[in-house]
Amino acid sequence: MTIRYPNGNQFYEQPASSNTHNDSIDFSNRGMTLEDEINKSNQYYLKNGIAVIHKKPTPIQIVSVDYPKRSAARIKEAYFRKASTTDYNGVYKGKYIDFDAKETKSKTSFPLKNFHKHQVEHMRQCLKQQGICFAIIKFISDQSVYLLKATDLIDYWDKQETVGRKSIPRKVIEKDGFLIAYRINPLLPYLTAVDSFIE
Repeated sequence: MTIRYPNGNQFYEQPASSNTHNDSIDFSNRGMTLEDEINKSNQYYLKNGIAVIHKKPTPIQIVSVDYPKRSAARIKEAYFRKASTTDYNGVYKGKYIDFDAKETKSKTSFPLKNFHKHQVEHMRQCLKQQGICFAIIKFISDQSVYLLKATDLIDYWDKQETVGRKSIPRKVIEKDGFLIAYRINPLLPYLTAVDSFIE
């Protein structure tokens, strides 16, 4: 039986492993989107009692549904009810976690246009409430993934009008961010990077 999340992504059971600290790269996951990798990691964190972090559902308004038969309803038309905030939130070590995940094809920088103003404002508000906020950025060209603190992202966002730069140089992300190396369990151990910056 196929089990799917509300966003349509398929649920994959995390294989049991006695060696949860293996730092080997799992090459069988090439081609997965960053969202898939994070969802798989979140399943591991939840199953092992490490954290409770979920992808936020996107609020939609269904306008038209086709009912070819009672058990096979199909949505024909729907609209976003309101602008979404960030992709993920939850609780880790008693702290509120809130973050967004973005991929870029650029090899040298991360375009700020990948974020929307309301997402940045949401991060700003979460930080005011002492939440832990960040972005997970994946450079598709070489499959490198970094965690960038929301404060650094917001700093570049705010300066784009005055400085005129519309992207964050990769060198800055490498210097100020935290590299997340792929493993087997969890696939993308981003909470290790969170530990590094909250300490």
